[in-house]
Amino acid sequence: MIKDKIQDLAAKIYDDVIGYRHHIHANPELSFKEFETSAFIKEKLTAWGIEFTEMANTGVVGLIKGAIPSDKIIALRADMDALPILEADDKPYKSKNEGVMHACGHDVHSSSLLGTAYILNQLKQEFAGTVKLVFQPAEELLPGGASIMIKEGVLENPKPQAIIGQHVMPLIETGKVGFRSGIYMASTDELYVTVHGKGGHGAQPHQNIDPVLITAHIIVALQQIVSRNADPRLPSVLSFGKMNANGATNIIPNEVKLEGTFRTLNEEWRKEAHRLMKKMAEGIAESMGGTCDFKIAHGYPFLINEEKLTANARFFAEDYLGKENVIDLDIWMAAEDFAYYSQVTDACFYRLGTGNAEKGTTYSVHTPNFDIDEDALRTSTGLMAYIALKQLGN
Repeated sequence: MIKDKIQDLAAKIYDDVIGYRHHIHANPELSFKEFETSAFIKEKLTAWGIEFTEMANTGVVGLIKGAIPSDKIIALRADMDALPILEADDKPYKSKNEGVMHACGHDVHSSSLLGTAYILNQLKQEFAGTVKLVFQPAEELLPGGASIMIKEGVLENPKPQAIIGQHVMPLIETGKVGFRSGIYMASTDELYVTVHGKGGHGAQPHQNIDPVLITAHIIVALQQIVSRNADPRLPSVLSFGKMNANGATNIIPNEVKLEGTFRTLNEEWRKEAHRLMKKMAEGIAESMGGTCDFKIAHGYPFLINEEKLTANARFFAEDYLGKENVIDLDIWMAAEDFAYYSQVTDACFYRLGTGNAEKGTTYSVHTPNFDIDEDALRTSTGLMAYIALKQLGN
């Protein structure tokens, strides 16, 4: 059976995949700068005789064609970039690039896809269809590497009928995976607001136009966008995480800068919310004697898992891992540029459990203590290979 062969190959490549992960983790690179990671991936693909092309500067797209004729094509995606975080834990594979860390598991995704590539390449004489390997840069930085790769033709020549991605999840126990059909992750937009007033001495507020006070009113008022304008059945999040007044105890500044994020799951409401936020902030500032520059950096769209594809992938996961090791996921208001793929082709984005309390791997992603239980690499490589081959009809 093909499942047994995949499991045997996953066990065979397991130690190597750990080594790939340690190398990538120790040499993290920021978005659009994944030159060494890209070179490492190309080196492995070349050694295995897997053809590839370069895309989006540091992206790599491999191609494995099964020997049995078929026009079915599936893409498998892994992201490669790291985050500007100082790693806290002292371990043999700790980041050598101080202040840069694989704190979101992209080292796991890339090393796992390398393992999957090895498995599929070993089996190519036995399956029908073509597998496209998408090693993608810059998931963490707008406009997102996915959008660039799509523009450069990653979903063409040959054109896959579907794309699959996986992402680490420390809240899920190692050995388990999670799926959700339909809308899964939120769109995300960055808000950059500058409130202009007239600075002066804090003891003479009547001679000033206080941008701090104006900004405070704007922050409070904008929460009405979520609580009173949004359909309560539709999840929306508006959060401000940075405010810089740069005054002093007795100095009212000339301006205040404010930064935040808006997330939702509906494109029509997203557009309307943008209009309402801008209008409200500018109106409040004007009514209090100031002005407001309200800029919105449009981020990733919402991510939707195509229902039939996701149902298939879940069924294959239950067959490969056992039904007890496949769980349901809730809507997740974080964002992912994999969403771009989901907007233009059938897509399934599932979660790989990496959490183990005894091993200390339950820290959240995007934190300096993040790490994984590497037993998850026993699951990640073989499962993605199995889903791919079964979806291709093998």
